[in-house]
Amino acid sequence: MYDKIITIGREFGSGGREIGEKLAKKLGVPCYDKEIVEQVAIESGLLKEEIEKKGEYLSASGKMSTIFTLYNLYSNMTKDDIIWHAQVKVINQLAEKGPCVIVGRCADYILRERNDVFNVFIYSDMDKRKERIAKLYPDIAPEKLIKEKDKKRAAYYQHFTEMEWGEARHYDICLNSGALGIDECVKVLSDL
Repeated sequence: MYDKIITIGREFGSGGREIGEKLAKKLGVPCYDKEIVEQVAIESGLLKEEIEKKGEYLSASGKMSTIFTLYNLYSNMTKDDIIWHAQVKVINQLAEKGPCVIVGRCADYILRERNDVFNVFIYSDMDKRKERIAKLYPDIAPEKLIKEKDKKRAAYYQHFTEMEWGEARHYDICLNSGALGIDECVKVLSDL
């Protein structure tokens, strides 16, 4: 029986979610991605749509509001902070249930104290990512969307973890899905 929790950080358009889903299926464990959004919405009392928009992306006002919150002990937390704390709780609860795959949401950082976690980062070259995004979102300029999403993910990760998103030393393995392909990434990870 498989006994690890696998976290998958990923660049937008690299296929990280698909890799996570296929890997979980192959290992016979649950994959948590959109399910986290639903549980965080319940935990935080915020709308699911709001969690989907902010769950991995720091709002423009979030960083500034957090700074002001530090100086004013009586002020309320920002929505970004509320979502973060709910997300931490939900991810820890999911990890306690047993082996699984968790896609995104700083799970590598949140679960960093556990010794049963294997952290993965999926990346790809821009051309492969543009090709993938163009198929998924045909009416949107893919490169602009990729850069925007990656910038927001990086800011979110850095804000809450104080680490650089995508930096290899924070992960057990980094795979180039553009070079290997989705199915080969799944095979490499399941073999490990």
